[in-house]
Amino acid sequence: MDSRAVDTHVTRIAEVGYTIVEGAIEPALVDELNADLARLERELGAVPAGNSFEGHHTVRIYNLLAHTPLYQRIPVHAEVLPIVEGVLDRGCLISSLSSIAIDPGEAAQPIHADDQLIPLPKPHVPTVCNTMWALTDFTDANGATRVIAGSHLSDCSPDYGSPYESVAAEMPAGSVLIWHGSLWHGGGANTTAGRRVGVAMNYCAGWIRQQENQQLGIPLDVLRTVPKRLRELCGFGIYNGLMGHIDKQRPSDVLLGPAPDGVDAGAIVWDAI
Repeated sequence: MDSRAVDTHVTRIAEVGYTIVEGAIEPALVDELNADLARLERELGAVPAGNSFEGHHTVRIYNLLAHTPLYQRIPVHAEVLPIVEGVLDRGCLISSLSSIAIDPGEAAQPIHADDQLIPLPKPHVPTVCNTMWALTDFTDANGATRVIAGSHLSDCSPDYGSPYESVAAEMPAGSVLIWHGSLWHGGGANTTAGRRVGVAMNYCAGWIRQQENQQLGIPLDVLRTVPKRLRELCGFGIYNGLMGHIDKQRPSDVLLGPAPDGVDAGAIVWDAI
């Protein structure tokens, strides 16, 4: 993508809160991703989570970079990453990479902002810039992401679960929706007989992390010997029931096992937004 086109999209995100890049994804890549996500869903036995945020008829697959090299092409895609870098900066980081397949019968997701767990007064500089890759056509009827233009400039986040007027970000397969993390939005209801398939490629500002990389710098054998609270301080916990998970589990549970102090970590709450 040339620099003028990048600037146009970055300006639109600053002014409206989102932009759509049509024809961003090569048709062959769309086909490969659809086929491989169907394979992963079968092999992993992925099913709906059954809560208001993730959906009762929506299948999500997390941590896609851990699966096949195919997904390595997504975060660095030349038609998308330069726009994200224009919103954040070149030091931005991958926040999450997951698939979201909305099946028939799904209700609309509550309107939310992706940065509303971050306790900063609004409006503020972008801390998050997220993207939705359309692997099928996104329509008003099949659950296209619903957005509220200009809401990223609000001085607050939406009241989770309250009704808001929004519009569907309709786009043909192969397009990418890119938005400011403060934008009020949510997945739409699917009233059709077909599935809406997308990939959520999310980024955060590079300064949202520790000065020293505790997760990679401290041997896991050492961390297995320390109490729960110290593990959390090193980044092996979950913030506000959501941020920092590995396949919907706490990093400490996946990598370290029980803490020596025997303190129970409690349940992850996915309706916390």
